[in-house]
Amino acid sequence: MLEGKAMVEDTDMPEKMQIQAMTSASRALDLYDVVDCKSIAAHLKKEFDRIYGPGWQCVVGSNFGCFFTHSEGSFIYFALETLNFLIFKAASVPSLPLSPEY
Repeated sequence: MLEGKAMVEDTDMPEKMQIQAMTSASRALDLYDVVDCKSIAAHLKKEFDRIYGPGWQCVVGSNFGCFFTHSEGSFIYFALETLNFLIFKAASVPSLPLSPEY
């Protein structure tokens, strides 16, 4: 396990959830090869969905750009080993009423 070696770049998550994110990432790196970013991301997403409810998104890699809207208190971006981890819960947008067709 690699606890304590993660470097948080930005977050608005509560500390307990941050620790969960980094611990889960460390476990995923123990389970999967470091080049299998898709499996690592899926592992983290499923774990956060199970613990904190559905709607979580996860991006793992060494070079990516992103732009997103997240629910308040659900975002973390950190580095562990050679990878960067982005975990967030998608913001729910109220559905707009459909306009009638004429």
